[in-house]
Amino acid sequence: MNAIRIPLAFAPVYKDYLWGGARIAAAYRRNGTPQVCAESWEISAHPDGASVVSGGPFAGRDLAGLAAAAGAALTGTRAPDPRRFPLLFKLIDARDRLSVQVHPNNENAVRTGGEPKTEMWVVLDRTPGASLYAGLAEGVTPATLRAALLDGTAAAQLVRLPVEPGQALFIPGGLVHAIGAGCLIYEVQQNSNTTYRLFDWGRTGADGKPRQLHIEESFKTIDWSLPAPQMTTPAPCAAENGNRWADVVSCGFFTLRQLDLAAPCRIAVDGTTFHALFVTAGQATVAAGGESIVLNAGSSALIPADAQAYTLSPGAASTLLVTTL
Repeated sequence: MNAIRIPLAFAPVYKDYLWGGARIAAAYRRNGTPQVCAESWEISAHPDGASVVSGGPFAGRDLAGLAAAAGAALTGTRAPDPRRFPLLFKLIDARDRLSVQVHPNNENAVRTGGEPKTEMWVVLDRTPGASLYAGLAEGVTPATLRAALLDGTAAAQLVRLPVEPGQALFIPGGLVHAIGAGCLIYEVQQNSNTTYRLFDWGRTGADGKPRQLHIEESFKTIDWSLPAPQMTTPAPCAAENGNRWADVVSCGFFTLRQLDLAAPCRIAVDGTTFHALFVTAGQATVAAGGESIVLNAGSSALIPADAQAYTLSPGAASTLLVTTL
């Protein structure tokens, strides 16, 4: 199979981690979410939560299998391995704060046998006073961090960032970070599920026992040279036919742009990358290869690299996040 040119929508894969809430269901009118819904894996080829096509001629096919069969026709020629879908897209509802954690990068993953994971977050909503944590405070060293972990003052070693809806944060592998309570996040990441917990705020799991920490793995994974990042706000370009693009985050693994859609537009696809769509507000119809899908706020779709082009038409003024390799 190499002809795959239509937009693909997937059934979400839900995760009921103890820090989750109910906002994904409430904000996006979802049915079938667990009572505690921490994450919705929107587009995923990872074995811990593989996406299955929800309609059309490929209904019932999983993304990993489609990528293996279609190769670059789906993923694009820029994909490191064209037969392995390289990214994972999530919604995250942090009713409570997540653990302080770190993920491997491409250089140090071999030290622990983990999967490298660079990621970025877009803040969709937040409660008053909510924050993110990213990077270590100035002057923190391996010795001072180990001491703080022992005496319970590790939180003071972190950089805390107040957040506003629409802001974004880039989290390279090797950076210590945590999502604070009250944040609703759209996450783009490498196709990985490796997380090392450094600190968990003294929390206990459902069994009443402290959750497992990964101190030694974390210290082998932290990139001590990384500075603390800052929140960024998308920088809009000039409007064209009433539509306005804005650059959000770009790195060696993905590029994310925001589109404020006011009128129909045609977007070329050149075969080098898929386009992953997420509607943050409004409603849009995406059409390619003779098939179309209506995307309400909170909906995702994947445009294969062989699509050649797709058209977006707003049902009302809409905002989309568009990710490419």
